Amino acid sequence: MASIALMKSFVGLRHSTAVDNHSTAVVTKHTVSAHKYCIKASKSGPKLAGRNLKVAVVGGGPAGGSAAETLAKGGVETILFERKLDNCKPCGGAIPLCMVREFEIPLDIIDRRVTKMKIISPSNVVVDMGRILQPHEYVGMVRREVLDSYLRDRAAAAGAAVVNGLFLKMDLPEEKNAPYVLHYTDYSSKSSGSGEKKTMEVDAVIGADGANSRVAKCIDAGDYECTLAFQERIKIPDSKMKYYENLAEMYVGDDVSPDFYGWVFPKSDHVAVGTGTVTHKADIKKFQTATRNRAQNKIQGGKIIRVEAHPIPEHPRRRRVLERVALVGDAAGYVTKCSGEGIYFAAKSGRMCAEAIVEGSENGKRMVDESDLRVYLEKWDKTYWVTYKVLEVLHKVFYRSNPAREAFVEMCGDEYVQKMTFESYLYKRVVAGNPLDDLKLAVKTIASLVRANAFGKEMEELSIIN
Repeated sequence: MASIALMKSFVGLRHSTAVDNHSTAVVTKHTVSAHKYCIKASKSGPKLAGRNLKVAVVGGGPAGGSAAETLAKGGVETILFERKLDNCKPCGGAIPLCMVREFEIPLDIIDRRVTKMKIISPSNVVVDMGRILQPHEYVGMVRREVLDSYLRDRAAAAGAAVVNGLFLKMDLPEEKNAPYVLHYTDYSSKSSGSGEKKTMEVDAVIGADGANSRVAKCIDAGDYECTLAFQERIKIPDSKMKYYENLAEMYVGDDVSPDFYGWVFPKSDHVAVGTGTVTHKADIKKFQTATRNRAQNKIQGGKIIRVEAHPIPEHPRRRRVLERVALVGDAAGYVTKCSGEGIYFAAKSGRMCAEAIVEGSENGKRMVDESDLRVYLEKWDKTYWVTYKVLEVLHKVFYRSNPAREAFVEMCGDEYVQKMTFESYLYKRVVAGNPLDDLKLAVKTIASLVRANAFGKEMEELSIIN
């Protein structure tokens, strides 16, 4: 999480614009005149006679649930497909305070309010984070099966039809404004455990079906590297659970992951212990064992009650919109490096995409086209692209070796770093820092890297966003 503040200690962030022109997203090196990339909703599609715009949302996680709710409230006929209605994704489950407020997440589905965080270096140096949090501030911890179900139910209450079905493929339209034909297996029927093959015609599709998105394959959105996340839910004795009542832990080091981190996050009556890696997936169980060993004294006597594994995207796809199909959440690749955060970005992208469709269709009364969906893409990139690039570079700098990780943990002890980090994380905004404090932090950061023998190509890596 200690990201924006550390990055600001190296460089001043400049305004950037990202554009996706059917191929690859490009970040401009210098500020670009806004009018060159200004995309307006067409609102020129033909009016629909006797019916409303019909949109399929494939995937019922935070991205799909938020998209379906927004579409349904906006007058669009909405069908939400989800195969596993009790899906438990191996996810740390941390959500920022702004998501609780912005998406009106009820407090009773938040398992824990984390106000303390410890980050532990390869040599087991412990830094306490969260000292600067205000009394009302916290990081929410949720179980994905609970959060996802709540968001789907809310979408249904708004008017979306929830189908317990597995999306298989879709036939792309051969003529303008012709429907997309979705092929899926419907598991709603109690009489057939194997499901029933069905088809459905829709006007537009939102792919919210995760890292292995079939919707993305249908529009040739391109592949991307994924982190393999592995997590065990461990029921520990009540006396030990007290320690994790409002505390989360992050472990860094080659032992727990060569390119990610290990975690122990508190849930309702258990802890989630996990790790991830891109480069050494075959060794994931070895890294998981190391994570358990690092936390051994605090989880000793615990019983594993569930084991989960799932891919997490490493970067946005080269294509996220094509004609009347858009990708959101993990399907689009909206997960931050370093922290692996994706829940808020999934929900936010789903809502943004749906809002663009509602606006472009005039509340479901008109057909939409690609220009309507690209309004979402432009808004997303303008708001978040710099954040993703910052964290990508930070990952290269501080996750490259154990000495660099030692420097990273050392910097996390700085109160200014913590203040800027939590402001940015909790409220999803890049806050303005004090120039003098930024300069002092730059000196401290470089000194930490030098002491850790980690200051090699860092400035070269960082220069790509300056």
